[in-house]
Amino acid sequence: DSESVAGAFALCVLYQKHVHTYRILPDGEDFLAVQTSQGVPVRRFQTLGELIGLYAQPNQGLVCALLLPVEREREPDPPDDRDVSDGEDEKPPLPPRSGSTSMSASVGPGSPPAASETPTTAAAESAPNGLSTVSHEYLKGSYGLDLEAVRGGASNLPHLTRTLATSCRRLHSEVDKVLSGLEILSKVFDQQSSPMVTRLLQQQNPPQTGEQELESLVLKLSVLKDFLSGIQKKALKALQDMSSTALPAPLQPSIRKAKTIPVQAFEVKLDVTLGDLTKIGKSQKFTLSVDVEGGRLVLLRRQRDSQEDWTTFTHDRIRQLIKSQRVQNKLGVVFEKEKDRTQRKDFIFVSARKREAFCQLLQLMKNKHSKQDEPDMISVFIGTWNMGSVPPPKNVTSWFTSKGLGKTLDEVTVTIPHDIYVFGTQENSVGDREWLDLLRGGLKELTDLDYRPIAMQSLWNIKVAVLVKPEHENRISHVSTSSVKTGIANTLGNKGAVGVSFMFNGTSFGFVNCHLTSGNEKTARRNQNYLDILRLLSLGDRQLSAFDISLRFTHLFWFGDLNYRLDMDIQEILNYISRREFEPLLRVDQLNLEREKHKVFLRFSEEEISFPPTYRYERGSRDTYAWHKQKPTGVRTNVPSWCDRILWKSYPETHIICNSYG
Repeated sequence: DSESVAGAFALCVLYQKHVHTYRILPDGEDFLAVQTSQGVPVRRFQTLGELIGLYAQPNQGLVCALLLPVEREREPDPPDDRDVSDGEDEKPPLPPRSGSTSMSASVGPGSPPAASETPTTAAAESAPNGLSTVSHEYLKGSYGLDLEAVRGGASNLPHLTRTLATSCRRLHSEVDKVLSGLEILSKVFDQQSSPMVTRLLQQQNPPQTGEQELESLVLKLSVLKDFLSGIQKKALKALQDMSSTALPAPLQPSIRKAKTIPVQAFEVKLDVTLGDLTKIGKSQKFTLSVDVEGGRLVLLRRQRDSQEDWTTFTHDRIRQLIKSQRVQNKLGVVFEKEKDRTQRKDFIFVSARKREAFCQLLQLMKNKHSKQDEPDMISVFIGTWNMGSVPPPKNVTSWFTSKGLGKTLDEVTVTIPHDIYVFGTQENSVGDREWLDLLRGGLKELTDLDYRPIAMQSLWNIKVAVLVKPEHENRISHVSTSSVKTGIANTLGNKGAVGVSFMFNGTSFGFVNCHLTSGNEKTARRNQNYLDILRLLSLGDRQLSAFDISLRFTHLFWFGDLNYRLDMDIQEILNYISRREFEPLLRVDQLNLEREKHKVFLRFSEEEISFPPTYRYERGSRDTYAWHKQKPTGVRTNVPSWCDRILWKSYPETHIICNSYG
């Protein structure tokens, strides 16, 4: 369902590894139809199922660009339903900066999903093909003149020659650029210039006739071919000469390499059927040793006579991991035994956390030793922290390891660096540059890697920073940032959102960090804040600007201090927290209730909450809540709540797993 247009739907279709999105709109008779370009016949359907059933069949539609998106209807903003700071959250100091509770999530989105009838995804930019245009003109006009000339006894085709020369004119300049660059590279190895290349590059006045232009181009291409083969021989000879002279190598600055991952061992039991158990006796115990750096998995079995029987599998012989849904600590591993033959073994781990750690290490090992040029899976860390306008500690690395009170990583994987780190903060009084330096320094200390900043966006004291591994820096493109104010008339106050979007190879990512209206009774205003951000935040492909941001990205992550509260008496809440009974509290969580009503975060996902409410601890404590506050109008009660949240929305048929949340 569309959150922005009443009665409309968005249809996502996976086609040639790209997700295309189409609008399905109702007409005046409540029939449904896919929005089409002008001139395309409209097919009408009574139900959504009939529409999907037809287009699921082959040859029922073409993938093409949406030319005329439907503009959403906009209602005037209610004059008095905006956020006015009630003093619960301290205002940031003025003037605004350009530009405590912590929670983090570590998620692993899959690589590029795929890509529908009038799609609204980015349409391919088609550059005009000069040759096809000129050829068309030749066949329409000049072709007849050449034909008449041949009938008159001519031995050449002047009009065709002129057509070819015109079409290849741009190729002249491109070949000149390549020859110029190769000549410079050639001088590095043999200190000499090619006389033919020099003469061609110094030629100021190109030939005037079409035939001479073509002859010149053919000559340049011939020289380029010989030059390419010759430069490799020159380079090889020069490097061989340099190595034979045995000159002392210049001192290189010391470079800190990423920390190596030690071999990790997991104690498991082999899960066997009753029939197999009668053959082999009691269940067998194994030790699974994962050597990430060496690319090996060793299965060690201890015999009754203390002898050891071990088998080694290289990374390319591990074909599949099958997680049991019924038994959370059970894992099936499919090994390649012989050519075209496999063997499956089911192992029982000590705990579900150990099983997840084993799977993460195997995935990391396969990525590390893969022969593919691009990764097929990456890991993303997302952290949100309301800093309460208090300076952070000098060391914040504990935040980066997701070692909170909820679902956490196993100790064997907690220090493995993520590919992308996204940090969202609210009420952060630290300057942008100082904050970025603090984050980079913490990551350097934890991982020994110099993470590259991709984007930093601020609105007052709301900030989002994105850093990536050095090896991924050139895989990032189309970076975009934006911000939205949700105060008085969307201009004043200290609430709003900041966002960052980019492409990682062919996958689009969006990140939104927000700080919504505070107060137990202001649920409707928080909902309006969300809708304003959804509508006004300018991120992603401009061709998709007619759609809200929840439909523009392969993966969209929305996090921050959402400020939704618990609708329950304070003493009942404290009693449930002391007994770590969270289910009754989650049933009265305002965000969960509003999502069930389809008022906010339609089709977003959130990992199961297994940590206590994050709002509002006594500073420096994780046991005591500061639930009452003295105000000029009296004592205000702030019930403990899960204000800090991380949600995400991904295209269908994409792979994403949340490994920690807390």
